[in-house]
Amino acid sequence: MQTLSNPVNWFEISVSDLDRAKKFYGTVLNTEFQDLDMGKTKMAMFAMDPKKPGTGGSLLLADGANPSPDGTTIYFSCEDCAIEAGRVVENGGTLFFPKMDIGEFGFVAQFIDTEGNRIGLHSNK
Repeated sequence: MQTLSNPVNWFEISVSDLDRAKKFYGTVLNTEFQDLDMGKTKMAMFAMDPKKPGTGGSLLLADGANPSPDGTTIYFSCEDCAIEAGRVVENGGTLFFPKMDIGEFGFVAQFIDTEGNRIGLHSNK
């Protein structure tokens, strides 16, 4: 069996309004997107550098991809998750819980995005 140090290599966040989700995430995470149009499926890839650690991903607008706060939770790395959490409400999201200390593993916060997904933020300070 192959052992992977970081087993996740891609993520997709389901959305019902791609432009609204791009505006929300672009502002909250201070990032840009690259649009991909594959017919009925539309994606907006988060800005990424394949030479740096971490995982790439996208917003996904497709049949059968339904936003939900009840499924898997993706965590975005931040320098200080309180900063990004502070941008959530003013951009149309709901803070699920503010920055919380998780001991030796740093800090986390969670929010519900404009599409209804529960998303996490993680930082070491």
